Amino acid sequence: MLPDIPYQDWSDAIDVAVEELLWEAGVAEPPVDAFYVARELGLVVTQDAQLPARAQLVRVAGTAEAVEQPTIVLGDDERFERRQFAVAHELGEFAAARVFEYLAVDPHEAPFGSRERVANALAGRLLLPRRWIHKVGIECAWDLGTLKDRFWTASHELIARRMLDMPPCVVVTVLDQGEITWRQGNFAAPPVAMHEAEHKAWRECHTTGAPASATMHTDSATITVRCWPVHEPGWRREIVRTEVGDGW
Repeated sequence: MLPDIPYQDWSDAIDVAVEELLWEAGVAEPPVDAFYVARELGLVVTQDAQLPARAQLVRVAGTAEAVEQPTIVLGDDERFERRQFAVAHELGEFAAARVFEYLAVDPHEAPFGSRERVANALAGRLLLPRRWIHKVGIECAWDLGTLKDRFWTASHELIARRMLDMPPCVVVTVLDQGEITWRQGNFAAPPVAMHEAEHKAWRECHTTGAPASATMHTDSATITVRCWPVHEPGWRREIVRTEVGDGW
């Protein structure tokens, strides 16, 4: 988010830029393949195993008859979703100027790191456009497994984090090997510690390797918890979505 820009204005500008990119690339429904979008927008995607970063946007000098060719260079990363996000991020770098223009902000005068934040936001929303994920999320009651099947180019964690951009009030928690590695809510002062109902659903999911749920009523809210396993050989990750109605 940029200073002095209301969050809703910033968010709307990101969404407009994403809608434009998808329209220009001819993508009318999920999933969004970032490689396809890049090619349709005239960018070349190539790979350099020696690249220290996951990806980098460069411009290859053209001939006297040709203009510079925007090129996305990928590093050496075998994980499919990471490669998708890396390309989407560089597309965000490519399209960031649109967002600054919509917000009437001179990118050269924006605070340090603003372009990177815009590119990250564009990447997440490009793979998970608001209009589409909101519709599917409502239809499937925000089931992470169903959303992953529909938006399979995005990681489970990216999908879960994207839930925070839409109502209702929720807290999303990521646990790796039994330890909380990320926890955030989309309302004021979300709880730092996990609730008893969250622990209950997580323990069942962690132990059985199957989705689990729990519900608990408090004086101020009904807490509905769902937990999904993202298990790999030698590594166990669980993602918890806690819905709390109007707040904790």
